[in-house]
Amino acid sequence: MKRSEWIGEFWRYRELFLFLVWRELKVRYKQTALGASWALLQPLLTMAVFTVIFGRYAELPRDGLAYPLFFFSVLVPWTYFASALTNAGNSLVANIDLLTKVYFPRAALPASAVLAGLLDFAVAFLFLAGMLLYYAVPPSLEMLLWPLLLLLLVLLALGAGMLFAALNVNFRDVKYALPFVVQVWMFASPTMWTLNSVEEPRWRVLAALNPLGGVLQAFRDSINPNCPVDWLSLGISAAATLLLFLAGGAYFQKTERTFADLI
Repeated sequence: MKRSEWIGEFWRYRELFLFLVWRELKVRYKQTALGASWALLQPLLTMAVFTVIFGRYAELPRDGLAYPLFFFSVLVPWTYFASALTNAGNSLVANIDLLTKVYFPRAALPASAVLAGLLDFAVAFLFLAGMLLYYAVPPSLEMLLWPLLLLLLVLLALGAGMLFAALNVNFRDVKYALPFVVQVWMFASPTMWTLNSVEEPRWRVLAALNPLGGVLQAFRDSINPNCPVDWLSLGISAAATLLLFLAGGAYFQKTERTFADLI
């Protein structure tokens, strides 16, 4: 199927796609005591741990920001990405009955997992906005980048999610390897450290090749009047994100016709 036909078919099944997003939202926190509060508690508790360990004891560079804001500003987008990637990567094997009984564009499953996570992002982001008011961070033009940065996160989670979802059908080891990949990716991204602390230009470019590198750094720099946005790192990360999105989509489209047989 050509890519244009693939996109057109996806549009024809848009009502089913919206239903899958709604179903993902309904079942995510079903029978949980705290419900959607987990969307805030996860980055909040991680921020508290990072502030104590890496702030109070390790005293890592914080670019002039208060440690809670320094960590939370990147943990909000990171937590969304990690959750979206994990859910998207397991979306096909978690819906075996649906795949084998009903025909629809298979990409709707990882896509619905990625888009449903935006509600969690919105909840945590509202708390981040409250922190900006508490720490008296003035509005800036760089904050207008937030929609673009969020779009890059969505494309990255969808591209990587489709890749892992397709691989998961053929190799069930992916289900167990994915949490490890996510954990390593967090340490390789500027969640606890900052690109500004990487002094060597070549190493800084290498760090930016991580699709999350420039994006997470831009989230942090956009609220920091002491640090301008690193446009080079953001551009490199944006290019890497688009490449991964296209590669993940191409591999998913190539293998999707065999999903029902292999799963």
